[in-house]
Amino acid sequence: MIGADAMAKSLAAEGVDVLFGYTGAAICPFYDALERDTDIHGVLVRTEQNAAHMASGYARLTGKVGVCVVTSGPGATNLLTGIATAFADSIPLVCITGQVNSSLIGSDVFQEADITGAAESFVKYSYLVRNAADIPRIFKEAFHIAGTGRKGPVLIDVPQDVQEAPIQKFSYPESVSLRSYKPTVKGNTVQIRKVISELASAKKPLICAGGGVISSRAEKLIREFAHRFDIPVVSTMMGIGVMPTEDQLYFGMVGNNGEPIANYAMNNSDLLLVVGARVADRAVNRPDLITENKVLVHIDVDPAEIGKNVGPTIPLVGDIGHIFSEMLKQESIAKVPENHSGWLNELYNTKGASDAKKAKKNSEYADPKTVIEAISRLMDENGVYVADVGQNQIWSCRYHQVRGGRFMTSGGMGTMGYAIPAAIGARIACPGRQVIAVCGDGAFAMSMMELATMNQENAGIKIVVMTNRRLGMVREYQTYHLDGRYPMVRIESEPDLELLARAYGLPYLKLDGGSDIDKVVTAFLRQYDAAILDVSVDPDEDTPR
Repeated sequence: MIGADAMAKSLAAEGVDVLFGYTGAAICPFYDALERDTDIHGVLVRTEQNAAHMASGYARLTGKVGVCVVTSGPGATNLLTGIATAFADSIPLVCITGQVNSSLIGSDVFQEADITGAAESFVKYSYLVRNAADIPRIFKEAFHIAGTGRKGPVLIDVPQDVQEAPIQKFSYPESVSLRSYKPTVKGNTVQIRKVISELASAKKPLICAGGGVISSRAEKLIREFAHRFDIPVVSTMMGIGVMPTEDQLYFGMVGNNGEPIANYAMNNSDLLLVVGARVADRAVNRPDLITENKVLVHIDVDPAEIGKNVGPTIPLVGDIGHIFSEMLKQESIAKVPENHSGWLNELYNTKGASDAKKAKKNSEYADPKTVIEAISRLMDENGVYVADVGQNQIWSCRYHQVRGGRFMTSGGMGTMGYAIPAAIGARIACPGRQVIAVCGDGAFAMSMMELATMNQENAGIKIVVMTNRRLGMVREYQTYHLDGRYPMVRIESEPDLELLARAYGLPYLKLDGGSDIDKVVTAFLRQYDAAILDVSVDPDEDTPR
């Protein structure tokens, strides 16, 4: 047995059934061992960044650690954006890179890159493997670190000679104990009691749910808690889907591009429970407003996030699922009022007064709001909706209605080109579920090469392209901040989507201002496998402000 065999057997021991990557000389021994000795399926992507995005979509849908494997040098550096994207959104990945021979490291040989150094600021931990005998231990530790505490990517860099080095005996550890890594899971009982005490006296409590709720698989607990005590809920972008959109207690996404009523609720609550959210600028651009005249409780598994952007009244570190389970068990929870009708009526009335319909600007084009609402209404109830970055993301956040499915996007890093590869990863994770990727024409151009991967893997996804011949979000910024000057945002020449669809053997459908939206969307969603829906959008269309 050699090191490459140990790598493959370690992945098998972790229950890995699929990984995403791109080969090269420095990782060839591993891929050879993978095919010889395991049933793990390797998905060949068309550019390395998308290996991480596919692993991300897979991880987010399954709850397992996603795995991506690429070669050294440009293969590894291409992966960096995908690693950073996963780190920003706390997605558990194990990212394996090939490396030049150990004796050549530091001599600037062909396809050498210091990938552990380059990735240091956006991985939970990184390993440079020096001894093949250490591979089982390192892999066990990597999966443990990636999938516990605040989840995130872990990098393992393996020189080619280490992959080819002999190992006398393979033994995969049954457990792992790291002295310097002990994430807090169970919340402090005293702090939990303080939260319950504040809930008992609060007149206007509010839960702000972030992506940590979904990472913890605690959505049902949050819903149960909110309904038991009649507490309204808002979410960050990454927390969309914690509550069904039509739930009577859900008031939408907060932030600059969020629902006005959600921001009103944040500002006017007297007790704000921020759960699994970073309190970053996109959700809260003025942290002082969420501390004025209220008790702020910040619950997060990562102690570094608590107090980083705003000082809470009650900090509470731990896994969200464990904390809310414990709160519901506490005897003192019986003192919390089970009716907050006055506060809810205030929110309902304020929401009704601010719900003005925006008129469509140009009848030649399709209205993004109407199109997304139709997709939401007509797609499978448990379908997966993956939004890319740009105007399409904001329209999706505001108008997509989550019922029993999932909403996914790149929140923290805002990485264009995320939707298609992440959707493919999600489809591979759950072949029986309908998966829809929504992107702008700019983002589509960044990942359209993965249509080949989609076809090769029979991982058919439905792709919606909001075509406005602009980098729309930047164009919108320029409208309001550059006095109408528009440098570097016009997409004057791009592929004919109908011809491109034909090249990949995909059905093509078109929506514009004269289309019967429900009819076209229904036909699009009823396609047996993959399809492309080209939505013609006014280049001057703005997002809700």
